[in-house]
Amino acid sequence: MKNSMKNLFKGFSTKGTKLQNVSATIQQKPSLKENQDVEPKMPDFSYKPQVYEGPSYEKLEGIKKQHVVQCIRQYYKKPLVIHEGRMQWLYDTEGRRYLDMFGGIVTVSVGHCHPKINEVVKKQMDKLWHTTNIYMHPKLYEYAEKLVAKFPGKLKVVYLVNSGSEANDLAMLLARIHTKNHDIISFRNAYHGMSPYVMGITAHSTWRFDVPVNNGIHHAMNPDVYRGWWGGQYCRDSPVQTDRECGCSQDHCQAGDNYYSELEQVFRYSLPRGKVAGFFAESIQGVGGVVQYPKGFLKKAFELVRSNGGVCISDEVQTGFGRLGSHFWGFETHEVVPDIVTLAKGIGNGYPLAAVITTPRISEALNQALHFNTYGGNPIACTVGLSVLEVIEEEGLQKNSADVGTHLLNLLAPMREEFPCVGDVRGKGLMIGMELITDKESKAPLGNKHFADIWEDCKDMGVLIGRGGLMANVIRLKPPMCVTKQDADFTAEVLRKAFQNHTRRMKLPK
Repeated sequence: MKNSMKNLFKGFSTKGTKLQNVSATIQQKPSLKENQDVEPKMPDFSYKPQVYEGPSYEKLEGIKKQHVVQCIRQYYKKPLVIHEGRMQWLYDTEGRRYLDMFGGIVTVSVGHCHPKINEVVKKQMDKLWHTTNIYMHPKLYEYAEKLVAKFPGKLKVVYLVNSGSEANDLAMLLARIHTKNHDIISFRNAYHGMSPYVMGITAHSTWRFDVPVNNGIHHAMNPDVYRGWWGGQYCRDSPVQTDRECGCSQDHCQAGDNYYSELEQVFRYSLPRGKVAGFFAESIQGVGGVVQYPKGFLKKAFELVRSNGGVCISDEVQTGFGRLGSHFWGFETHEVVPDIVTLAKGIGNGYPLAAVITTPRISEALNQALHFNTYGGNPIACTVGLSVLEVIEEEGLQKNSADVGTHLLNLLAPMREEFPCVGDVRGKGLMIGMELITDKESKAPLGNKHFADIWEDCKDMGVLIGRGGLMANVIRLKPPMCVTKQDADFTAEVLRKAFQNHTRRMKLPK
């Protein structure tokens, strides 16, 4: 099995063409040489970007090669240089416009350079940039009150940090010092960050280094109803189910029972006297390829963890803030209330901000020693976070995620029958995945070169998409939540055209 980072980035090509004029309704010329049909028409957007006046592409490339660590790799054979952003759109240095269907890796929640957020940040910058929380400042407390009001039950205490890795790192520490147990469980295929501490609970070999990080950490079977041992047409909380038959009914998910039995085996065989400190779960796996668990599974898993002395930790880094549409937090879709919740990415619309939410009782464990984060609770960060919550409410972005996301899922679902390379379509709200394969029966993943060609075609037609899954064969669609149904129509048309191009290429003589 080849799943190294090299597979993610080799074999790419670029065929983009310059725009003749940068205007309020920028259009792109056909560029796919092997198909001269008319490409999907990009929706109009009345914004004129500034003319780029910075270093040349060649100059930037030179700086990157000489002074930036080479493990930082960009998408596409000829990486884009993004110059400006406005809501769901990005502009490169040559004036091309792109629909951002990946949202800065699920980070831009309410739109690039949202005018309200820009305005309040400028005001705060003129007032106070930074002071650590050794002093009090109003924005920290205004934001803390507004944020915890979004949570149910006793989840009323917040600790602000800067990234998802930091948040999960602190959640691990809290679980261990609160319960006085050591062992932690996460799922295979999970991604929870890259710091040395949380790399242990990231069970995704593409992102693992050969260093000792697994002390007291156990990876349970991933309850994947498409690729896993069990699952079928009634298992997912999604407008689109798998086309796989199973023994489940609409009222009871037998697959969930089977995966729960496998989780029980971890407690029985791997934990000291069955005791556990914490259990981590993403509400929907993000980097792992938009994997959804069977209905009812997480609720039973939480009960098992608590009955054995542990706390339940919900990683909402990608699924929170209304992105799933039906609920503000992903854990609510599973009818559970965690003991600890970690937040990042969309919390700051691209600004470095993250948080750990927990109960007063669990938070008291941090009083055992000093614990301090220099930039956690920064005035500008709190201003951004507060404004993001306000924009989500004022612009109805949770409902928009439900409406546009469901619309897009329904457009993509028929492509499973239309194209041999589309194995599965899944997701909820504006967190959508399409798994690409070479064979419907074996579900063998589509190879890197073919995926890269599809990826490049989408980019050339003006849509930027993400990539995930262990074998890097899952298209990830997680745009800013301000996207429209017209944007969804355009995205579906572009994907259909890219799949048509792929099908045509596969029929060419070798």
